[in-house]
Amino acid sequence: MSRPAVRVLRLGAVPYAEALRVQERCVAAARAARGPGAPPGPPAESVVLSEPARPLLAFPVLDLRRRRLPLRAYVAGLEALVLRLCRRLGLGAARALPPPFTGVWMGDSKLCAIGVHCGNHITSHGLALNCCTDLTWFDHIVPCGLEGKGVTSLSHELGQHVAVNHVLEPFLDSFQEVFDCTLVSSKEPGD
Repeated sequence: MSRPAVRVLRLGAVPYAEALRVQERCVAAARAARGPGAPPGPPAESVVLSEPARPLLAFPVLDLRRRRLPLRAYVAGLEALVLRLCRRLGLGAARALPPPFTGVWMGDSKLCAIGVHCGNHITSHGLALNCCTDLTWFDHIVPCGLEGKGVTSLSHELGQHVAVNHVLEPFLDSFQEVFDCTLVSSKEPGD
């Protein structure tokens, strides 16, 4: 049995608002693909990648009902894919914590924030992986509303500059493994 295809839209460095507009079009395409009069076949699923202010943002648009995947298991899947990526990069100490501490952590510092939305079983939003983020921004806020916790990046943890483009392929490989799909490049949500 073949694995379902998921479209990958690589936006590069675009304003956050543009990435959200593309994500909204992907959600609309996924909903339309399962509505009345839709052509037979699997719903249109996507993962939107963008790079505002240097973290890696990934907005998976997946149909959890079709995948028979509860929302909490989906969040755990996002954590698992980042943990696979971290192991590939040599960060075996990365870990997920029990709720309410979602995301991926190095000690008491968050490496990857996860925040998802799910409407009508279609996911949106997703994760922000700190690759080469300027961590001084977090000195002035309480990240994710968690007192006493810090923020870290791949660059900081690995002791070298890690650009987003260095982690894209291993990230996408991890995504395919965790969500049992085949990723295909796409220009638009409806391609």
